[in-house]
Amino acid sequence: MKTLSIDLRRAEASDARAVAETHRRSWLHAYSGLIPHKALIQMLERRREDWWRRAAQGPSTLLLLDIGGTIAGYTTIGVNRAPALKQEGEIYELYVLPEFQGTGLGSYMFREARAILKGLGMRGLAAWCLEDSEHAVTFFRASGGLDVAEGMEDFGDAALKKLGFIWPN
Repeated sequence: MKTLSIDLRRAEASDARAVAETHRRSWLHAYSGLIPHKALIQMLERRREDWWRRAAQGPSTLLLLDIGGTIAGYTTIGVNRAPALKQEGEIYELYVLPEFQGTGLGSYMFREARAILKGLGMRGLAAWCLEDSEHAVTFFRASGGLDVAEGMEDFGDAALKKLGFIWPN
């Protein structure tokens, strides 16, 4: 019998190609039909391998969900960029490949990311998602998030509403 390892680990520059592919596939799954196609493709084009190589070296923390050598998801975390929310930490992104969704791995990444931020002394957590992204809204609410803020995000010619969630201490 072979043992399958599931690790959440910090990204290294050598992971850039795999992260770029995970990003592309997870974003196409999450945002096709939600973000205008041209804007979505432009966003994906900006985040090729070189972009992820730089991202792995900071300033935010890029964590990878590594399942037996396959990058099945990723999350980026760091200091909250919206101080009006009064939380110190933020999850900037959290994505899991479609074939691994619904398995609890997203919740695992969320809990671990939150614990890392707390371990760094950050009090409270914030995260944003598009209001029309039902999967993300449901995920954040099920994780105990309170949607306390609204904003707009521009995607080419379209402006989409986003929701700000917090998890106080």
